[in-house]
Amino acid sequence: MIKLYNFDELRPEEILNRDIRAEKNVEDVVDGIIADVRARGDEALKDYALKFDGAKIDALQVTQEEIDEAFAGMDPYFLETLREAAGNIESFHRQQVHKNFVVNDKPGIVLGQKYTPIEKAGVYVPGGTAAYPSTVLMDVIPAKVAGVSEIVMTTPAGKDGRVNPVILAAAATAGVTRIFKTGGAQAVAALAYGTQSIPAVDKIVGPGNIYVATAKRKVFGKVGIDMIAGPSEILVLADGGCNPAWVAADLLSQAEHDKLASPVLVTDSPELAKAVQAELEVQIPQLPRAAIARASVDDNGKIILCTDLHKAIEACNIIAPEHLEVCVEDPFGVLNEIKNAGSIFLGRNVPEALGDYFAGPNHTLPTSGTARFSSPLGVDDFVKKSSFLYYTREALGEVAPRIADFAEREGLHAHARSVTIRYEK
Repeated sequence: MIKLYNFDELRPEEILNRDIRAEKNVEDVVDGIIADVRARGDEALKDYALKFDGAKIDALQVTQEEIDEAFAGMDPYFLETLREAAGNIESFHRQQVHKNFVVNDKPGIVLGQKYTPIEKAGVYVPGGTAAYPSTVLMDVIPAKVAGVSEIVMTTPAGKDGRVNPVILAAAATAGVTRIFKTGGAQAVAALAYGTQSIPAVDKIVGPGNIYVATAKRKVFGKVGIDMIAGPSEILVLADGGCNPAWVAADLLSQAEHDKLASPVLVTDSPELAKAVQAELEVQIPQLPRAAIARASVDDNGKIILCTDLHKAIEACNIIAPEHLEVCVEDPFGVLNEIKNAGSIFLGRNVPEALGDYFAGPNHTLPTSGTARFSSPLGVDDFVKKSSFLYYTREALGEVAPRIADFAEREGLHAHARSVTIRYEK
């Protein structure tokens, strides 16, 4: 059963303990896989496909014929849903595109900033029993909107050597350039360093298990990464006017992901707290993934009772959740009080699943409290910004003494001379 706590009796570090560091044995395994892929390339990837996925792979790249077959066998209703969701996601992310700017308000001086998309992005998509076409859309479309010219996707094949057709249909709909049949830490290594078939990319995005997360952390610096994601989290901020069955269902929408997921209710209503606690016991046995949800709720679930709504929001900001549902009478009235959250779902009719699949905002979100300083995946993750500056000789001459003085005060005399030498006779 989910545990109840009083907020005033909890220390901040006790509210939600989320340590996502890998065990030493995971680190060692990942180190070995990365080294092997760097040494043997495609052959290593094929060996790992057989070892971990039971898949005998002849050619790593997915063919156009396989993609066409995936579309041909797709339920037309779902294909229409996929396209509508992709349209919503693209429309939202187009609002994130930055414009270059130039400042020329002083004679002889031009300053500015320009945005340039990265050239190659790598998208990692989990496989096996977890086929998430929504993740394909969320990770690929912002890159496409940003102007990335090559988007490479890796995903493990099944025992038949084929990629889940739903994943292929989503990838083609979103605009993936090339798709390769490889998963796990070995796929991350291939994207970072390149193999005979897979090009090295500039940035790797996408969720995965602890081996994938560890590999991403280890290749960071050679390539960029989106984030090191921990288990999924949902926090429902609810007042006494909420339907406890709805709140329980929303908590379970994340609890069914993973035994390590964290479903949390923060409320100022003791009656709601007790009712949700009871409702969870009714709903959990009804779920196909009941064992996973049970472990998540019992081990990581919390109901935090606060004296008032403002205290409840304080608790939310300390937790800095991945998903935050604001199920209160006036959600817009408290929106500005919320400082730390990955994605915010406003109102009682906005379940987290709406954002997972369809609405448009990205569902690749900061976890483990990192919403205190990081943001959802978006167009910004696929562009670089460069500043530029231009001075005429006359404009530089006006400020040369100040620059030289500044440099010399820092003991950097060559810096100073690089300015003054231009005005020596």
